[in-house]
Amino acid sequence: MKATKLFKEFFDSEKAGGLVLIACTIVSLILANSIFGTDYSNFFQIKVVGLTIEHWINDGLMAIFFLLIGLELEREIYRGELSNFKNALFPIFGAIGGLLLPAGIYLVFNYGTATQSGIGIPMATDIAFALGILSLLGNKVPLSLKIFLTALAVIDDLFAMIFIAVFYTKTLIFTNLFIALGIFGLLLIFNRMKVRNLIPYLVGGIAMWYFMLQSGVHATITGVLLAFAIPFGNGDEKSTSYVLQHFLHKPVAFIILPIFALANTIIIFSGDLSQTLTENYSLGIAFGLVVGKPLGIFILTFLAVSFGFCKLPAGLNWKSILGVGLLGGIGFTMSIFITLLAFESNIIINNSKLVILISSLIAGLLGFLTLKLTLKTETNDEI
Repeated sequence: MKATKLFKEFFDSEKAGGLVLIACTIVSLILANSIFGTDYSNFFQIKVVGLTIEHWINDGLMAIFFLLIGLELEREIYRGELSNFKNALFPIFGAIGGLLLPAGIYLVFNYGTATQSGIGIPMATDIAFALGILSLLGNKVPLSLKIFLTALAVIDDLFAMIFIAVFYTKTLIFTNLFIALGIFGLLLIFNRMKVRNLIPYLVGGIAMWYFMLQSGVHATITGVLLAFAIPFGNGDEKSTSYVLQHFLHKPVAFIILPIFALANTIIIFSGDLSQTLTENYSLGIAFGLVVGKPLGIFILTFLAVSFGFCKLPAGLNWKSILGVGLLGGIGFTMSIFITLLAFESNIIINNSKLVILISSLIAGLLGFLTLKLTLKTETNDEI
C-alpha cells in the first residue's frame, strides 16, 4: 500500500510536531508555576491592535491550523481514504462514536449544572499528539492504521468545528456574518472560474476572518471554509491546494501549535488535587476522554462492520482499533480550545486544563502500550 507524498509529509510533520508540543507544554507548566508565573501569564494578556496576544493566538493563528486541517480533509475526500464512500464510512462511524459516547458520559456527570456547557471538551482529538505517539512505535505500525487515525482525527476536528460554530456562539451579529458568508461565496465563484492564484483567496480569507470575528461566530471556522474555497484541481503538486498545504505543514507543526501550547497550558498547580479531580466537570472530561473515546470508536465501528455498512481496513484488527481509540482520547489542543469557549470561570478553566492534561497522558500511554503489545513488526508499509 503506497502513501501519497503529501500524506507522508503531513504525517511526518505532525508526528514531529507532537514531540515539540510535549516540550512546549513542559516549559509552559514549569514557567507557570515558577517565580515568573505571573509575568508569564500577563504577557499573553498584552493588547495588540485591540486584541490580547492570547486572543490573536486562539482566534488568529488557530484559524491557520484549521485551514490546514480543512485542506487535508479536502484531499482525503478527493484523493484519499474518504474518496471511496465505503472506505470513508469506517473512520466516519469511528468519529461519530468518538463524539457521542464521550458527550453522553460528560452529560451523565454534568446535565443540568452550570458546567453542562463543557460537553464538547471530551469530544475532541489532538491530531499532532495522537500521530506523535503513534510514530513512536516505528515500523510496527501498518500504513492502514496511520491513515485510519489521520482520517478519524480530521473528521473528528471537522465535527468539533461545527459544534463550536453552532453551540459556542453566544451573540450573533447577522450583518457581519452575511458579509463573511458573502466573501466565502465570492471565493467559491473564483474557484468555479478556475482562478488558481492564491493571493485573491488569501486576501479574501483575511477579510472573511475579520467579519466572522465581528459576527460572534468563532473566527477559526474561517480556516475550514477557506480550505474548501481554494481550488483542488487534479490534486497534483502544481495544484493551488497542494501548494498551500505543502507550505503550511511545518509552520503549523513547529510554530503555531507550539505557540498555542505555550499560551494555553499556563496551569497553576494549587489547591486540593483530589477535590479538583472529583468535580463533576473533571469526571466528565476524564471518563469522556479515557473511557468514552476508545469505547465509542470501537463499538460503533464494530457495529458498522457487523451490519455490513463498511469493512475493517486491510491489515487491521480490533485490538489495533481499540489502541487507536485510546489515542483518540488525547484531547489536548482541541479540548483546551473548547474549554476556553465553554467556561468563563478562570478556576474551572485552569482545573479543566489540568484534567485534560492528565487524561490525555493516560489515554496516550494506554494507547501506546496497547498497540505496542498487539502490533506485529511491519516493514512493507513504512512511510
